[in-house]
Amino acid sequence: MVRDVAYVSIPGSRDDVLKTLQERKVSGVPVIKKDEVVGMITRKDLLRNREEDQTALLMTREPIVIGPQSSVVEASRLLIRHGIRRLPVVEGRKLVGIITVADIVRVVEGLDIKESIEPYLEKETVVLWSEMPLPVAGAIMEFAAAEACPVIDTNLKLVGIISDRDLIKASVIEDSVEKTDMSTDAGEDAWMWDRVMQTINKYYTISRIQLRNILVREAMVPPITAFKNNGISESAALMHKNRIDQMPVITPSQKLMGMLKDSDILKALIDHCEKDAS
Repeated sequence: MVRDVAYVSIPGSRDDVLKTLQERKVSGVPVIKKDEVVGMITRKDLLRNREEDQTALLMTREPIVIGPQSSVVEASRLLIRHGIRRLPVVEGRKLVGIITVADIVRVVEGLDIKESIEPYLEKETVVLWSEMPLPVAGAIMEFAAAEACPVIDTNLKLVGIISDRDLIKASVIEDSVEKTDMSTDAGEDAWMWDRVMQTINKYYTISRIQLRNILVREAMVPPITAFKNNGISESAALMHKNRIDQMPVITPSQKLMGMLKDSDILKALIDHCEKDAS
């Protein structure tokens, strides 16, 4: 586990979260109140709740946690079962560390697991077109709950990949002032209504994360790829070296076969350990 844990506290704001994520180069952090873990907050939470500012309303409450004596395989099972990417490590409710999917991938890199990645490929994946407007791509990713998507060109060849991290890099925060629109009922006294309009009309500022109106190819990054015959530890090493959490698996002609996620590496680790134990 990592003992030097990046975290945010409540009360706090979206700007505090963004600053911490950017400075520590992480995609999610625990939320602390009075030295106790009360939530988790991620890039996905920021994109999903674009008009919310308060950390307490952005975070996921009652996060799944693990103790410092638990095994890597136990942590892997928890991460996969709950579909999460990081586990705060706690003693009582006090934060003492964190273990992430990336940490376990680094462990798998050193285990020399030679079995092929092919059984773990995810062949049902959301694919984006390079000439698609980025706001449309962002909406598709949100609807599909996809954290990253391969990008193909008009010849159906893989040309890039785009993640929620790339979406945040290509976003702008726009402030606007909005006003409540309230009208008098037919039975109201118009003069009295005019007298109280000053207290009923409320103006408030909303900050929205907006994706720039550019094409996907302008925001995507070059893909790190694998082939179906690559080994588990070999693929884990590729992910660790390039600091990525998933990669397209392609044919020799650059045609997409599927995606391999770091969570698939964890599944392979569990299978490997169960096989050794039997």
